[in-house]
Amino acid sequence: MEKRGTFLLLCFLSYVTSLLAQNNSWELDTYWQKRAEEAEVRNKAAYHPHPLNVTNHLNFRARMLLENGRMNSTRRVLAKKYRRGCLYTNPIDECWRCRPNWANNRKRLAKCALGFGTGTTGGILGERYVVTDSSDSDMANPKPGTLRYAVTRDGPLWIIFAAHMTIRLSQELIITSHKTIDGRGANVVIEGGAGFTLQFVENVIVHGLKFRNIVPGSGGIIRDSETHLGFRTMSDGDAISIFGSHHIWIDHCSFSSCADGLIDAIQGSTAITISNCHMTNHDKAFLFGARDTDFMDRKMQITIAYTHFGKGMVQRMPRCRWGFFHVVNNDYTHWEMYAIGGSQNPTIISEGNRFIAPPHNAFAKEVTHRMNPNSPWDSGTWTSKDDILLNGATFQQSGSLQTTQFADKMIKSISGRFAGRMTRFAGPLKCVPNLPC
Repeated sequence: MEKRGTFLLLCFLSYVTSLLAQNNSWELDTYWQKRAEEAEVRNKAAYHPHPLNVTNHLNFRARMLLENGRMNSTRRVLAKKYRRGCLYTNPIDECWRCRPNWANNRKRLAKCALGFGTGTTGGILGERYVVTDSSDSDMANPKPGTLRYAVTRDGPLWIIFAAHMTIRLSQELIITSHKTIDGRGANVVIEGGAGFTLQFVENVIVHGLKFRNIVPGSGGIIRDSETHLGFRTMSDGDAISIFGSHHIWIDHCSFSSCADGLIDAIQGSTAITISNCHMTNHDKAFLFGARDTDFMDRKMQITIAYTHFGKGMVQRMPRCRWGFFHVVNNDYTHWEMYAIGGSQNPTIISEGNRFIAPPHNAFAKEVTHRMNPNSPWDSGTWTSKDDILLNGATFQQSGSLQTTQFADKMIKSISGRFAGRMTRFAGPLKCVPNLPC
């Protein structure tokens, strides 16, 4: 009799689980389908029809900084000036750094994005929210004071941290629109757990965080806004996953040793800038466009600027499908396979980067790697201007921008010999209130 009762109980639980799964599937289809449709409209509006205007504007700002003598030309003078107080070496940092009142005027940062992420203001219209609790124990009803509670609020917020803290995310952190996560003034490490998810959102700034050893989340019931929670499948193990979103700016962060990618942008995401970041000890860094059949990625536009790809990096810095990608004034000091990969006719403009090929690996000299070089869909436009190629590094150019079609419309970029200088302060900064940052 006891065995029969246990059997009936198991059957009942199995039935309830099946019903919940069906309900979750229906809810998932309706809620997220609506979010996807709304995001598609917004993402199309965020697309810039004249992308060379965007690349020119960034190059113009950098040249002004150089020609006005505000980016010194010798290491000796740079070091002397830095000892006297504060130093910025690129136009994004010029906008907000070296002001002693930065902690009282944090929102000035929202005026500083350049590249395709220009106009990303994050939580500038919101109140300041202080994270005081590093725990992450309740996915459905996050505890006030935690980062998960802050990012699931519906309105705009400027999120800061009360103290140094290491946060282990139990599941992916689903961030709502119009948020700034500002780590300045604290040592904030996202480590050992899941990463950030930006799905069908807009206008998010992530600044001054360290991402280490990110692993997949198992999934389950997770809150994604004040008014909604639902079932999520297993997350990928990316540090930051951008899915169908626009106007995203990731600045002065560091990334290392994640289970999947460091930053992925897929499903029509656009208007993105990744700047002043530091990447180490990772295989597949950036994936921009997940599948050859994702035609919505033709409108993907991403800037990677003033970023240092350092020790232990292997490949995909970035790996691109479709889309338009401006890779400018970055310092590639290490890779083990290649630096930039692509397929499906991407447009990749590489300007003023320094590429240092590995000295002891004769089979890893290529900067550019076409996934299927004999396919017409893998040619695209790959152009190199003012890059520095060292240790036998090679850059294979192709497409219209290599010719004179757009040459008269492109503002001259800063030479790759300045790349080390312009990325000197890549990664999180040690900012102290009442002192220049």
